[in-house]
Amino acid sequence: MKNLIFLALACLFISCDSDDDNNNDTNLVTYDCDQEVVISNEQFQNATTSDVGFVDYSFVDGCLELSYSSSGCDGSTWTVELIDSGNVMESAPPQRNIRMVLDNQEACLAVIGKETSFDISSLRVEGSDEVILHLENFDEDILYEY
Repeated sequence: MKNLIFLALACLFISCDSDDDNNNDTNLVTYDCDQEVVISNEQFQNATTSDVGFVDYSFVDGCLELSYSSSGCDGSTWTVELIDSGNVMESAPPQRNIRMVLDNQEACLAVIGKETSFDISSLRVEGSDEVILHLENFDEDILYEY
């Protein structure tokens, strides 16, 4: 009887192991990007941004990399955030609205170009293997396939 109780407790303890090394859920994949996307309708609606011009985008090692420019001295003090509205437009494929917010306090007239990568894996939509991202003030849609 003691052996049966010990075996039952051992099975229970092993099944509660919190080791995430064997997790195969692709929705929990994280990438080594500069930043993560913020999902907040309130921030999406209320954030103010400095003037920014988008040059291009690419996907590098699972990250959305945005190339952009703005006036400044050297861009070393700039901070950026990529914000998603939190709303998914039901279509085929689904669509999401995103905006990049640049805080630029530099008072120089040089045009500085930078690149920042974002982990957008949290923007995946269940039941789909792609989503269209509408980046505010960017001329084309971004197709994110996963």
